[in-house]
Amino acid sequence: MPARAGDAPSTSDPSRIQHPRKPASRGDTSPGRTVPQPPHETITVIGRSSHPAAANVRPAGQTTYSASRDAFATHVGQSVADMVVTIPGVSFVAGNGPRDIVVSVRGSGDRQAYGMKNIQVLEDGFPMTQPDGTARSDLIDPHAYDGIDVFQGPASTVYGNYAINGAINFRTRQGADIHGVEIGSDFGSFGMINNYATLGLAGKKYDLAIFGSDVRGNGFIANSGYQTSTENLRLRVNLTSTDRLIVKFVNNITDTYLPVRLSLAQYRANPFQSGCSDASHAAAGCASVSLLENGSYGTRVAVSPQAAGLGRFDRRTVAGVRWEHDVNASTTVRTQFTYDQRHIDQPTSPYAYTGPYDSYAGSSDVTSRSRVGGMDLTSFGGISFDDMDALSMVYNVTPASHAHQGALSQSSWSHQWNAGLRFHEDLHFARSWHLVVGLGGTYSGLHAAETLFAGSAAGTSQRVVAADRHFFNLAPEASLIYAPSRAWTLHARVGTAYATPTTSNLFITPRGTYGNNTQLRSETSLGFDLGMDWHPLPTLNLQATGFYEFYHNELVSQSAGVNTVGSYTFNAPASQHRGVEIGATWTPLPRALPGGRIMLSYTYDNQIYTSYTEVLSNATMSRALDRSGRSIPGVIPHFLNARFLYDQPDGPLEGVGGYVEVTWRGDYWLDNANILKAPGYDLLNLELHYDPPERFGFAHYLHGFFEIQNLANQTYIAGATNITDVLGANGRDAGASTLATRTGSIYAGSPRAFFGGVRIRF
Repeated sequence: MPARAGDAPSTSDPSRIQHPRKPASRGDTSPGRTVPQPPHETITVIGRSSHPAAANVRPAGQTTYSASRDAFATHVGQSVADMVVTIPGVSFVAGNGPRDIVVSVRGSGDRQAYGMKNIQVLEDGFPMTQPDGTARSDLIDPHAYDGIDVFQGPASTVYGNYAINGAINFRTRQGADIHGVEIGSDFGSFGMINNYATLGLAGKKYDLAIFGSDVRGNGFIANSGYQTSTENLRLRVNLTSTDRLIVKFVNNITDTYLPVRLSLAQYRANPFQSGCSDASHAAAGCASVSLLENGSYGTRVAVSPQAAGLGRFDRRTVAGVRWEHDVNASTTVRTQFTYDQRHIDQPTSPYAYTGPYDSYAGSSDVTSRSRVGGMDLTSFGGISFDDMDALSMVYNVTPASHAHQGALSQSSWSHQWNAGLRFHEDLHFARSWHLVVGLGGTYSGLHAAETLFAGSAAGTSQRVVAADRHFFNLAPEASLIYAPSRAWTLHARVGTAYATPTTSNLFITPRGTYGNNTQLRSETSLGFDLGMDWHPLPTLNLQATGFYEFYHNELVSQSAGVNTVGSYTFNAPASQHRGVEIGATWTPLPRALPGGRIMLSYTYDNQIYTSYTEVLSNATMSRALDRSGRSIPGVIPHFLNARFLYDQPDGPLEGVGGYVEVTWRGDYWLDNANILKAPGYDLLNLELHYDPPERFGFAHYLHGFFEIQNLANQTYIAGATNITDVLGANGRDAGASTLATRTGSIYAGSPRAFFGGVRIRF
């Protein structure tokens, strides 16, 4: 019978490697259980063929890496970055807010200023990406989760629109694993404190997990104080022996001040924006926004983010239900419905963005296992539909403080929907061989109308820009898997994917102003993966995957500056992404030092334009400049994470553990002409924790930790969006000194920070 959503995949599945039994997690302190052994993170490359509705099931043949709770539950959990840092092929940069981390799979979001784009995001199999392709990580408090699975490469066959670089499924904890109440607090530098609680209950007929947290802090950059609350619920009820009902609920409120992104010159002069609150007496390197004095037209004045009151107040609520029915021992039908509302109030620049984004998604699929000609065959077929209505209002921000709204600058209404159909066949045609083929397709509609308002002394004029676009995309795929022994698995895959433009893409011009950009096309990709999974010893796991992907009409975004309405998106006619992902876990001295181990992940990601001509203009001329052969800006080419861990398994110091972590990122280009680079960095982090053993009685239910991040106090760039090149008076690209003054790009990373925390279980 197929694995149920939220359950662990069956170890009897012939398409999965049989790993050594993983010890209980550190957070499991149930009475009568043995003392946890040093955690072992499993990185899985292949798995069972199925639909994303099966929350913990991997599509066979697709490169898949996973991180378990052991990798992130012992230390401070500030954001999703703490969950994905050890996963090959995954990188992250700072978005607009303390937990708005831009997570990238093979560079999917490296070019974005916020959210998670070009990937499909799910939680327990329920969609967290809205129909316009937007998902945000504000919802994610790592304390609530048991693990994360990342499906890498083109994935639209199974996951549909916007899975151009893959998909991510977050798995919350099960009530049976919690079996009681956990209460904890994390606290540390810059006024950060996170109070959280988890309730877990389970019985023969049900499993319930409820989580809630409230985190707040002052931030390490001026004007970055925040408060975020999150509630998360998952309930599974066994209605009958063949019917299950899964209920999902997530609610998040994010209330944060927001600094503006800097130019490279401003970052070098004043990365944390010290002494910048008063624009008239500002220190060197201070960022500001240019606001209309009367809120409608005419004279502009420079105002600091603090004086303007820039920030975000967003609410997100997701509610879903899934019914799973076993038709017989080999066939399961799943049907689910999700309602998702995102409401924003974002004075993040000279403009304040407000409005609701209401959406719903429904899907139904069937998975069947059978025997054909003496061979095992797993068949999947599914249909899906999602729909979103959005009403956006954009107001001028005035210098009257507290993000005071002036005249209406723009309003838009949009309706976007996607209807999909897909199937998957997984044939185990020989003892060690699997062949997987699939085909998915999506028909998408996007209807929108934007009204532009222009104020003057004579009154207000209006101009309407409309879009009525339809897209149809197909995504075939095929995989071949060879597992000659328990120690080896090889896989090869060819996959395809697509992503359609969104409303926000269609109405921002190259100058960063509202207008007509409705000619955008869908981006598509064709990718090849070749990988291996090697387990020669119970103490050594090694995974490596090489990928080569060809993109057509790739959607790329770049900022025209902090005082514009948003980033401009264009189609690059042809581009290529190629790279290598490596993950390893190793216990080098299992007898002499059983508690010592090494975890390593490394990603090389090289992305280039193979056909793209950019048109730039200045006051006197326009020029077409060939960018073919240039690196796509914003993509981090090298990402390395290495952890050296130790947990004392016995003796007087049993339960004491910690790690030393090194994170390195290479430098990367910020512009299409490859003139200006964001410098790379390396960080050193330290962590110590203590889980008292059972012989200490009630103290066994405690967990405590202490952590130092950025031990060497490096100043580094945590996130940098692409900037637009400048055409000089000579008709050529302006130099690096000019581009270094282009604003709207850089957020600095945290200086040295200290954190601690304690958790108790009842």
